[in-house]
Amino acid sequence: MNISFGMIFSIILIIIFLSFGIYAITQFLEMQKDIQIKKFLSDLQSDVDKMWKSPKGSTPIVYILPTEIISVCFKVDDFQNLEFNSEKLLGGGNIENIDIANMTSQENPYCIQNIKGKTSLVLKKDYGETLVKITR
Repeated sequence: MNISFGMIFSIILIIIFLSFGIYAITQFLEMQKDIQIKKFLSDLQSDVDKMWKSPKGSTPIVYILPTEIISVCFKVDDFQNLEFNSEKLLGGGNIENIDIANMTSQENPYCIQNIKGKTSLVLKKDYGETLVKITR
């Protein structure tokens, strides 16, 4: 078997380019998941703020999250009140203007399932209430 140096070098270069391509694609997909989570946190805070400023209301909303996230959980905690229940830790955050004490009075943490990448929840506020409740 007589393969020239040029042929061997070309095969090695092809393998290196394919490896870098696969690595770049996996990094891009991970970045996409992080962006979806940050967008969810931003959109949820924005929607909570809109409901908080209104005197009364109830709004069902569906958010898109990565399918690896099993549920979105709200809990009473000193540092954050929202975390993602998943195989890998993907983060959490602090959502302002929600009635976390009422939401977690019977379940702590209070979790909402993420089904096939979609998380459905309802934002509620009644007259006289100062904070927004999040329900399933």
